[in-house]
Amino acid sequence: QVQLVESGGGWVQAGGSLRLSCAVGGGIKGFNVMGWHRQAPGKQRELVAAITSGGGTNYADFVKGRFTISSDNVKNTVYLEMNSLKPEDTAGYYCNMKVGPFNFWGQGTQVTVSS
Repeated sequence: QVQLVESGGGWVQAGGSLRLSCAVGGGIKGFNVMGWHRQAPGKQRELVAAITSGGGTNYADFVKGRFTISSDNVKNTVYLEMNSLKPEDTAGYYCNMKVGPFNFWGQGTQVTVSS
């Protein structure tokens, strides 16, 4: 059974940094795309950043220059380094993995940024 387990969320003051991790378990080797999405209360879930198996990356405009997505294929883990955090970055952050026709989600980790 495939499992995506996020960690690293928490509370931080505006301007601070956090590093999220998404560990993939369940015997899956390789992926097409892994991404981080976020959802704030009352809002739709939105893509934050994505990385392909080839290392290509894509970022939402609202995080460009502040967030960095990376992957460690040995550890089967994807990271999201978040710098210069703003109160509007407050949301649940969810890891997503696409493997062929399948789409997997983690349970999410909460990020709260105070002003």
